Amino acid sequence: MKNHKLIAVCLILLSSLLICSCDGTYAGSYKSFDSKLRGTWASNETGLYAGTLAIGYDTITIDGYGEDWTSLVGDDAKRPFRELPKRVPLPGYSEGGSIFIKYGSADEYSVPYLYTEVGTYPQKYRLLEFDFGGRKEILQSAAEY
Repeated sequence: MKNHKLIAVCLILLSSLLICSCDGTYAGSYKSFDSKLRGTWASNETGLYAGTLAIGYDTITIDGYGEDWTSLVGDDAKRPFRELPKRVPLPGYSEGGSIFIKYGSADEYSVPYLYTEVGTYPQKYRLLEFDFGGRKEILQSAAEY
């Protein structure tokens, strides 16, 4: 009987210690990308700038987009995601028609988008449209069923 009382006292002490050490805040990321945006997106057409976005739950990985150079006919102000590193998962989320990407100690990089679905089964596609310096960038992903 003494062992049961000792175990009960220890459990109560451990429980109170755990409750006192938690302040009820959650340190993790509570923002994420909308589920319809998750997946791999590729440029809809080959052109001066082409690339892909891999969007996960709370990260985005950018690849391509001529990150090392701007050609004589190109305009760097129109190059998508030019201020962000490529091939590195960056924390981010979507909210209210914008994608927000966090990089370094800078403020969040915000990119407005338009999401649409076109076609009918089995030729249905998901499209993401961005505007970079007056130049439209459309990415596509096959719709999942």
